[in-house]
Amino acid sequence: MKPIALKSVLAAGLAACVVTVASPAFAQQTIRVGWTIPAEESKYWMMKRPSEFPDIGKDYKIQWQQFQGTAPMTQALAAGALDCATQSVLSLAQGVASGGLQAYIVAQHVYEKPGGFSVYWAVKDDSPIKTIADLKGKTMAINVLGSGIYGPMALLLKQHGVDPEKDIKLVEVGFALSEDAVRSGRVDAAPMNQPFAARSEAKGGLRKLFSLSEQQKNIVHIVDACRKDFVDKNPELAKHYVRDLTLGMKKALANRDETLKVVNEVMKAPIPVLDTYLLKDNDFGRDPGAAPNFPAIQSMLDTYAATGMLPKKLDVAQFKHPTIVAPLQ
Repeated sequence: MKPIALKSVLAAGLAACVVTVASPAFAQQTIRVGWTIPAEESKYWMMKRPSEFPDIGKDYKIQWQQFQGTAPMTQALAAGALDCATQSVLSLAQGVASGGLQAYIVAQHVYEKPGGFSVYWAVKDDSPIKTIADLKGKTMAINVLGSGIYGPMALLLKQHGVDPEKDIKLVEVGFALSEDAVRSGRVDAAPMNQPFAARSEAKGGLRKLFSLSEQQKNIVHIVDACRKDFVDKNPELAKHYVRDLTLGMKKALANRDETLKVVNEVMKAPIPVLDTYLLKDNDFGRDPGAAPNFPAIQSMLDTYAATGMLPKKLDVAQFKHPTIVAPLQ
């Protein structure tokens, strides 16, 4: 996959939110954080239950900025418009390899665990598309061009004789609209992520075509990354943030009932729908301390480099700060 053009993606990302240029004094106390939907429960707790985090509002502040996906946040990080943000492994790696970004992975949100939920592409029950090979000449949706799910999806298509750049038409459709895009016929196949997958499955009429777990086990879907220069200049501020990410993950896992309410407030998904999967065996996996799985991330980096999705090999060690990484107490 060709790296997304810096200017176009940055423009798209920054159009989604107004970025305030901070004074030096403001920057020392405030961290600009990008986030998206879904599966960032630790951040959702920090946003919706700040009183549960003694440091927030006292020792530092967070300026939250929502984006449609991880790729625009990668470019916002590279441009210095964000200090930290949710990232997919592929988006972050492309930003480092091609965009001049330097960053640390400071925490991990979710990964695909054996037997748990895996992002999948769905088609109509009566669709003539029965296999991945049948996608040639069809229109597929993706949440945002260059997102983390593109990598394993593209590899699966290639393994079945479908060129993801030439043989399909790929269009952007947010996860919340994927189901409708398939049902209405605007696309032939679209990705299903939670809670939208649970909602779709309850209605029926769609079927799973393939899931990302078929390409690679234990995929690390999203991590949290901070710009290297930000962390190096503001280590105490970065520590506050990573401590709260660690605490947020612990709170999310320890109090499921409250987490259902928090996620409902952020995503507006009904609690009965969330209750069918969130933090259950059929959900993504979460490390209890939000610790990044660096060996798994290295495996993904190697795969991306071997298949040409990255212009060069990357060593995961460059993404690890010696002390500022979850779990941090």
